[in-house]
This record gives sequence, structure tokens and C-alpha cells, in this order.
Amino acid sequence: MPAGLDRLRLARGRVVRETHGMKLVAAAAASLAAGVLGGAPLKVTVTAPGHAPKVGPRWTYVVRATEGGKPVAGKLTEQIVDPLGGTHPVEFGASTKKIVNWPFTGVFRDFIVWPAESRGVPLRFRVIVVVGKTKRVVDYPVTPRG
Repeated sequence: MPAGLDRLRLARGRVVRETHGMKLVAAAAASLAAGVLGGAPLKVTVTAPGHAPKVGPRWTYVVRATEGGKPVAGKLTEQIVDPLGGTHPVEFGASTKKIVNWPFTGVFRDFIVWPAESRGVPLRFRVIVVVGKTKRVVDYPVTPRG
């Protein structure tokens, strides 16, 4: 066979020559399709010391975002959802900055100080992570106590 030709194929009665370059293009297209369609899914986890935080002291939490086990860069929005469905943005630490479209890579750590008015009220701590065009929403139920 001439150099650069791997084999001959018969397709609908015609002979098709498949070159090494054609294989590379096909392999690249297949891997691109796998990355776009069936790649590792975005995984978002929220870790906290429990679902019944004490009113007053700091309640620390961690948000992690990974694809295929590796940290990814994205935008983070955090909200408190009340029993009536109203949403309230979470403030970063002790500042008044709202955590809305907050850029982060892999891990985000912060704390919330639950006010006395929230005691006994079932709430949801909502975390929204956007990576590219993929969006994940995690609701973490909490009922502040004591």
C-alpha cells in the first residue's frame, strides 16, 4: 500500500481510501462530542455541621464544584428561601456584599449568622452554581434553633 494509507474500505460499491489524517479527525470529533454530550457531569456539594444551626454563632459551610473529580471555575449565588417561597440573598461573611454571581474555583467557604427571628422556621439554604452553560441548584434544608 502507498505511504499514508492504512487500508481500503468498500462503501456502497465504491472503494474508499482511509488515511491516517482522516482517523485523527474522526477521533478528535468523537472526543469533542463526548466532552460536549457525555462528559463528566458537574457535581455540586454543600457541607455544613448540621441542619439545625444555633441562632447567633457562626454556622460554617463549604460549597464544592467538580467535573470528573477536578475543581472547576464557576459563578456562585446563595439564597435563603423562606416557607412562603421568598428568596433572600446571603451576605459574604460579616460584610454587606451579597453572594450573587460570585466567581470561585472548586471550593468556597463562608459562614452565616442566623438571626433570632429565624428560630424554629423551616428554611432552605439554596446554592446555585453556574459553570459555562451548566447550572446546578442545591437546596439544603435548615431550621435554626435555640
